[in-house]
Amino acid sequence: QVQLVESGGGLVQAGGSLRLSCAASGRDFSSYDMGWFRQAPGKEREFVAAITWGGGHTAYPDSVKGRFTISRDNAKNTVYLQMNSLKPEDTAGYYCADRHYSRRGSLSDQDQYAYWGQGTQVTVSS
Repeated sequence: QVQLVESGGGLVQAGGSLRLSCAASGRDFSSYDMGWFRQAPGKEREFVAAITWGGGHTAYPDSVKGRFTISRDNAKNTVYLQMNSLKPEDTAGYYCADRHYSRRGSLSDQDQYAYWGQGTQVTVSS
């Protein structure tokens, strides 16, 4: 049974930092690219970050580039999202997802991802 479990969300002041974790189980983690997405109330889900199966390539949208860093530890079956210089507009539910390394579409394309976690809430106060 595939499971992705996010943790690390919370309430933080603008300018602060949080590190999210996503623990995977149920299949060979090192064969999957991993992505982080977020969804705020009333808005569509959007791409936040992605990392390829071996960690050799990462991708970010302009909205978080330079502030967020995705990383992974294949020995621990875990992907991380370090979020610095947080802004109120970063407030959202954050979700991790996986896609098999053989997929060739854009890392930012949600349709490429097969399994999703339940999410962790990040709230940034001004």
